[in-house]
Amino acid sequence: MDAILLIGIQGAGKSTFFQQKFFDTHVRISLDLLKTRYREQVFLQACILARQSFVVDNTNVLVAERERYIGAAKEAGFRIVGYYFPVPVKHAIGRNLKREGKKKIPVKGVLGTYKRLQPPSRAEGFDDLYCVTVTETDQFIVEDCPEPEKA
Repeated sequence: MDAILLIGIQGAGKSTFFQQKFFDTHVRISLDLLKTRYREQVFLQACILARQSFVVDNTNVLVAERERYIGAAKEAGFRIVGYYFPVPVKHAIGRNLKREGKKKIPVKGVLGTYKRLQPPSRAEGFDDLYCVTVTETDQFIVEDCPEPEKA
């Protein structure tokens, strides 16, 4: 059983990555779909109780945000996998501007999320941590993430 967290700012390619890699095998937990933290928590608990692999498709930019999923899933025996999308902010804004309707986030929102971004570390409880690069042809390159530099 896998608990997968997608980590990155809006427009980084997380949802497209989910659709290409996990759509047929994992439940998608997303605030964009579920709209409230309560519904999100219900889905999370249902996956944990049913021992169903899932993907959390949110920005997950803060360590504290990621902990709510990692702690519960690890306690239930899930393998914790992170996919970090360290996309340049100008590329994410460009991808975001191509979105339609409510899916398009104001540029200020993307920049605000970028400023709050805390890169993930294996020390948070990840069993595996990957960095995902999106090519200009929208292909995904997945590699092991190096540990962040200590300040």
